[in-house]
Amino acid sequence: MTEPLTKEDLVAYLVSGCKPKENWRIGTEHEKFGFEVDTLRPIKYDQIRDILNGLAERFDWDKIMEENNVIGLKQGKQSISLEPGGQFELSGAPLETLHQTCAEVNSHLYQVKAVGEEMGIGFLGLGFQPKWALSDIPIMPKGRYEIMRNYMPKVGTLGLDMMFRTCTVQVNLDFSSEQDMIRKFRAGLALQPIATAIFANSPFKEGKPNGFLSLRSHIWTDTDNNRAGMLPFVFDDSFGFEQYVDYALDVPMYFVYRNKKYIDCTGMSFRDFMQGKLPQVPGELPTLNDWENHLTTIFPEVRLKRYLEMRGADGGPWRRLCALPAFWVGLLYDEESLQSILDMTFDWTKEEREMLRRKVPVTGFKTPFRDGYVRDLAEEVLKLAKNGLERRGYKEVGFLREVEETVGTGVTPAERLLNLYETKWQRNVDHVFEHLLY
Repeated sequence: MTEPLTKEDLVAYLVSGCKPKENWRIGTEHEKFGFEVDTLRPIKYDQIRDILNGLAERFDWDKIMEENNVIGLKQGKQSISLEPGGQFELSGAPLETLHQTCAEVNSHLYQVKAVGEEMGIGFLGLGFQPKWALSDIPIMPKGRYEIMRNYMPKVGTLGLDMMFRTCTVQVNLDFSSEQDMIRKFRAGLALQPIATAIFANSPFKEGKPNGFLSLRSHIWTDTDNNRAGMLPFVFDDSFGFEQYVDYALDVPMYFVYRNKKYIDCTGMSFRDFMQGKLPQVPGELPTLNDWENHLTTIFPEVRLKRYLEMRGADGGPWRRLCALPAFWVGLLYDEESLQSILDMTFDWTKEEREMLRRKVPVTGFKTPFRDGYVRDLAEEVLKLAKNGLERRGYKEVGFLREVEETVGTGVTPAERLLNLYETKWQRNVDHVFEHLLY
């Protein structure tokens, strides 16, 4: 038997993510909806299985199995996984430059298209499923999702929508020390609603406008508030790795993974698990692997693992998949830009941050803030991101072009789609499948 885990071990796990600046990397994760080109219907598991097998055979990926089902692929440090409703996710390798990030995105989309097209399957870059009801979405054969599916309706009204009908893009970034983590966490949380506005891309639901520019972002406000949101304690003077561990220990658990099976532990606490008091696995103590699993079941707007995850953006077309990491790298990997953000957001109150979090999904750039609007903030922040990328010296500023256009016109991607819907598409949402096809 190994020694039982202590709270110090859990803190040390997070601390082990600290890296010197020359080892900082960029990790990008993006999800997309697969659909049948002829019917626009979401693809079922057997079609997904065929795509995964095709990718494995043709492009040399290793399969990840659960029982007898292929549920993902791995190749080097990148992996492909399935979200609950069959959304396809690439978790990219940790890369040094945005040029490499964009090349990885392109290579992935090329492979997925090559296999999908032969099967009459396309992929859509959007933040929320635009046409189909929850009951139309196939369920993936993954044990952890079954547990979540049963638990979600007990803790919020929109959790199943989150699982089955949303797609996001996320960027994972490193920190050098506890102090560096704190600064980046605060800057990232304060600006997450600004990113939500810039990348807002989920205005349709079941064939009609849904009243939001980012329905995906709004859904997180009532998915499970024990494990989502803006984490006000990050702005407390006492915040650090230990406080995040305290928070995570009290986030109710989903499952424990034993003997290749997910055991339902919903609502139980990791603190009890540390004392061997989980009724489902009496006397068993957690491993670091259990802790790692538990940390992946927490969904705030910025998430801490051994790196920081920026989680506020809707899925979108490939140019935006390269633009999001460029935005955050320019802001958080450049000391001058990071300090400017901290100075700019220093006196924002908890109430103001919460207001932005709730209103931006509805009104985007037009959300009032102090004596201006979110668009004014976006202009200022974009300048800082560009300057930060310039100073990095890798000629990466071009990746922000897509964002510059959005902020420059003050029109979010979602509003562009709504305009097309009302005019050229004659109120037929089916056109979005062609418009945002990868």
